[in-house]
Amino acid sequence: MDNHVKSALIASLDKFAAVSNIDSVKLEESLIEVYSKDLGFLEKVEEFDEVFDEFPAFEDLREVFFDLLMINFFANDVKKLEEDYLETDEWADIEEETIDRGTELLNLLLYINECHDEKITPELGDFLKEFLLVEEDEFQDEYHIYEDLISNQQLVESSVEDICSHAGMIELGEEMEELFVPFMVFFHQPKSSIQVIKELEDYSANKEFDIAVYSLIATFN
Repeated sequence: MDNHVKSALIASLDKFAAVSNIDSVKLEESLIEVYSKDLGFLEKVEEFDEVFDEFPAFEDLREVFFDLLMINFFANDVKKLEEDYLETDEWADIEEETIDRGTELLNLLLYINECHDEKITPELGDFLKEFLLVEEDEFQDEYHIYEDLISNQQLVESSVEDICSHAGMIELGEEMEELFVPFMVFFHQPKSSIQVIKELEDYSANKEFDIAVYSLIATFN
């Protein structure tokens, strides 16, 4: 299992559990076991879903943790497979089968991996323009998905309170509805911060999820 993924998983579950006042130890152990198994991706997905089915209190995290499962596959499992596996028909079939799974968090985690490789600090403008290429004509799907981030980039320079408040005043698109606050807060403070988590607890309308996802992203970074 990839170490960045493991740290992010643990941090996210711990924070979600703390804010929700529930225990996450068994879920944590079960997920780490699944992520670490030497299985094909779809087999892992099946076991992953079985684990989440056993812990309905954590259902809100299922799809963002699916993104983390995929990142773990890219970072760790794919090394054990044939070269260029991600170019094969088999992987294309897997992508097709899982097309409705996960969230836009996957793109942010892939971007952070790229930042690690290039030794640069994640920035919202760079994520949008250089990674997602939202200004390019052929990437207009991405533009529409991320329009809420594009049109509110100035919030990164504000505060957690302002980000949370603004999120409650605008009509967010489906893809960004839940992720707007943790994405914006991450670019506001890319390093995991106790103060930020406290402010999310004070100001977020969906504090359990926002704190868990922010912690996941910031720890992964």
